[in-house]
Amino acid sequence: MQQVNKQAIAAAFGRAARSYERHDGLQRQSARGLLALLGEGHFERVLDAGCGPGGNSRWWRSQGSHVTAMDLSAPMLEQARSGQAADDYLLADIEAIPLADAGFDLVWSHLAVQWCASLPQALAEILVEVQQAGLIAQALAPKVRVVGVAPGITMVSGDQSEQGFAAAHQMTPLRRSSTPQDIADAVVYAASARALTGTTLLVDGGQHLMPSQRDVMFLTEPNNSTK
Repeated sequence: MQQVNKQAIAAAFGRAARSYERHDGLQRQSARGLLALLGEGHFERVLDAGCGPGGNSRWWRSQGSHVTAMDLSAPMLEQARSGQAADDYLLADIEAIPLADAGFDLVWSHLAVQWCASLPQALAEILVEVQQAGLIAQALAPKVRVVGVAPGITMVSGDQSEQGFAAAHQMTPLRRSSTPQDIADAVVYAASARALTGTTLLVDGGQHLMPSQRDVMFLTEPNNSTK
């Protein structure tokens, strides 16, 4: 299992909480693609696991769902709360969800599981939360396929410099991480590969194979060396 410094990740996202939605165009585009794959349907109770500032929680609530917004970062969760994005709020880690058989009809997790130390552990936790409703790949088949897309470092983030981004983008086995086009290509592939379900496409140049104690964006910024 790779080592992941969850405190550093939470702190990094916390610093970006207030400005995150001004720079999340790619995330919103990806979310629309994921919704298209999910198809139509009403989900009475939704857990937004890794809710960030609450954009997706707000959308699910607008559809009539009772939404629990969950995030590892307290400032991100507070940002969601201040915008009344959800009905309930939970500060927690996807790999250790402190709810017992909550019976959600849908667990929505968008661009969050790549920050987990163990994808199987995260999926096991999610399975517990939806076990009563059964909305995992096997239960949704054959009408709906479940495929995640987990990109690597794709765009300049926060205080990151262009030079730092360029260096971080090459810190993978393939010497390149994902681009918006790579992500779009993966989504198109997932949509067209009719035999694909119950998996996540890791579009990160192999970054997931290189354990790191910190978000890669901080490894190439001298001013952030002690953060």
